[in-house]
Amino acid sequence: MTKNQPILPILLPILSPIVAIASALLVGAILIAFSGNNPVTAYTVLFNESLTDYYGFASTLTKTAPLLLAGLGVLVALKAGQFNIGAEGQIYMGGLGSTLVGLYLPGLPAWIHLPLALLGGFLFGGIWGSIPGYLKAVRGVNEVITTLLLNYVALNLVGYLVQQPLIEPGAPSPYSPLLPETSWLPIILPQTQAHAGILVGLIAAIVLWVVLARSPLGYQIEAVGMNPTAARYAGMSVKRTIILVMALAGGLAGLAGSSEVLGLRHRLFDQFSPGYGYDAIAIAFLSRGNIAGVVATSLFFGALRSGANVMQRSANVPVTVVYAIQGLTVLFIAISFALERRFKFQGIFKPQMNADEV
Repeated sequence: MTKNQPILPILLPILSPIVAIASALLVGAILIAFSGNNPVTAYTVLFNESLTDYYGFASTLTKTAPLLLAGLGVLVALKAGQFNIGAEGQIYMGGLGSTLVGLYLPGLPAWIHLPLALLGGFLFGGIWGSIPGYLKAVRGVNEVITTLLLNYVALNLVGYLVQQPLIEPGAPSPYSPLLPETSWLPIILPQTQAHAGILVGLIAAIVLWVVLARSPLGYQIEAVGMNPTAARYAGMSVKRTIILVMALAGGLAGLAGSSEVLGLRHRLFDQFSPGYGYDAIAIAFLSRGNIAGVVATSLFFGALRSGANVMQRSANVPVTVVYAIQGLTVLFIAISFALERRFKFQGIFKPQMNADEV
């Protein structure tokens, strides 16, 4: 950075998510105050219970795991200039893949069964993600439309399977038989539901960082995302890269479904995801393309989800306020993107040169 280069464009990617979250919390505080409750008390309960209490923090980790994996799936697609709106459907397909491996490959030792179940979730999610990737690369079909529509296909497919061929005999509601314990993700905090899915997410984040920052594939993904025409001119296969990156995005989101099924529920339920795939879109955009940002934002969203019910019981604040805060966070980050683009277009961020530099 030269002495005359403005510092604002450098700080903006860091400040924008912070300002967006702070603004959402401020508006949330106003909503809480209008409901006749104390915002300070509500937020104190929310974050104390979700981050400092042993059982509350365990619940936060449980909810952070699928958010982190799905957020990475959306992020890697964005790196290649693709908008993966289908993480929710990929979560369902990943849960289905892990369930099938868990149920139909019994008798295996845990050190084989569990990795195979995770691999099944990754492959099912990856195949589901590669469908819009192929349609975009080969047929030119907009991936936003195909990924969004495939969400409903996946959700209804899983719903049909757990109501018909995969249903537990005599089950009072649609769910599959219990998976063998050899396919379960181990508990990492005793006497809680916190499982090793969070470790899977952190390992996936590290591997993805290495791939994007230290490998030819990562360079190719970045090149296609920045300028597909130039990447094609340089000899890169843009079509193959798009299909590959969408498959990778689907696989990571599929692992989020595996985390829910193998770590928390131990069977496949109808509508088992509470919207993690849609939260992942906000997480990826808030991270501004930074993998560490995805980890931090996933933890923030996990804490919101974990502390929402406690806040309702202790501070008499409806859970819907938390969902309003999440929505407002997305709104404010979108506003920050729009302002940033406008400033760049108007040349406000262009560095100024003095006579000596001309």
